[in-house]
Amino acid sequence: MVRSIAFAVPGDLATPTGGYAYDRRMITELENLGWRIELIDLGDGYPRPSAERRKMAQAKLAAVPAGCPIVIDGLALGVLPELAMQLRSRHPLLALVHHPLALESGLSAAESDALRASERTALTAASHVIVTSAPTARLLVAGYDVPADRIIVARPGSDPAAAARGSSDGIVRLLAVGAVVPRKGFDVLIAALATLADLPWRLAIAGDRGRDPEAAARLEADIARCKFGARVDMHGAVARERLTELYIAADVFVLASRFEGYGMAFAEAVAHGLPVIGTNAGAIPETVPAQASILVPPDDVAALAAALRRVIENAGERQRLAAAARAAAKELPSWQDSAKLFSRALEAVA
Repeated sequence: MVRSIAFAVPGDLATPTGGYAYDRRMITELENLGWRIELIDLGDGYPRPSAERRKMAQAKLAAVPAGCPIVIDGLALGVLPELAMQLRSRHPLLALVHHPLALESGLSAAESDALRASERTALTAASHVIVTSAPTARLLVAGYDVPADRIIVARPGSDPAAAARGSSDGIVRLLAVGAVVPRKGFDVLIAALATLADLPWRLAIAGDRGRDPEAAARLEADIARCKFGARVDMHGAVARERLTELYIAADVFVLASRFEGYGMAFAEAVAHGLPVIGTNAGAIPETVPAQASILVPPDDVAALAAALRRVIENAGERQRLAAAARAAAKELPSWQDSAKLFSRALEAVA
């Protein structure tokens, strides 16, 4: 029997972020498991869609045959509570929450409160909620009143990855991967590196600079102010092949995220056997093994600088952390295993 679902995403599925990468790969793996998937593009502008986008989303979802399960990415669902309430009378509705919208950095208190209230209402309409980490599940239970028995954790999977070779010229190659938005903490990273100008390092940043033009402009200004033009390479959004090359060429992965619902770039770094310098925000401590990482509080420039100095100055420390990362890579979940968990949520409502 053919099993059909609709999978609704906000905007272009090819958008280079971890959330969209998860959606793309999960759709592929679910199809491999026998699901027939109708992909629905809800348009861009989320989580602040225009009235026109809201109307378009309503029209597209209303066209889905009654009874067909609908998976809606939380970036859109969280700001469409009225539509979610309408849909639940005709469809089994599943929410896919990468991380709560209210925890995005740079929001005012009023904006955060409004997003939290909107998302809480939308989630009450969902038959099941799929999340990408156990910490996110706990956040939804504690802060959004989602019953634990309605939540399924389907962590991002990992593919076998080539081990990083690193540098051989005495310069420690640092790699940061993530869209240039406030939540990724690039301002904190540059401020930490500004105190380490005496050390031999070079930083590569791979991530979309178009998501938040103001954040991208601030990052470029920070780099210019620190006179790091020759030491920081801004690659922008890169193709998968080029990203793999950057991981392989790196000695250390670093990202000063203020929050992560999972942290796919962190998991990719572990898969490549890289030492990880990051923060203990959100799901990062459960994504990255303690033996392979040094995690510090978010927004703590001094602590991040100390961690970076430790790995830049000490090749033995880098080797120890890298060995632990290579060992941990063998325990990362596969995409096939993650898709089976996702499929169980679909089977429960199909």
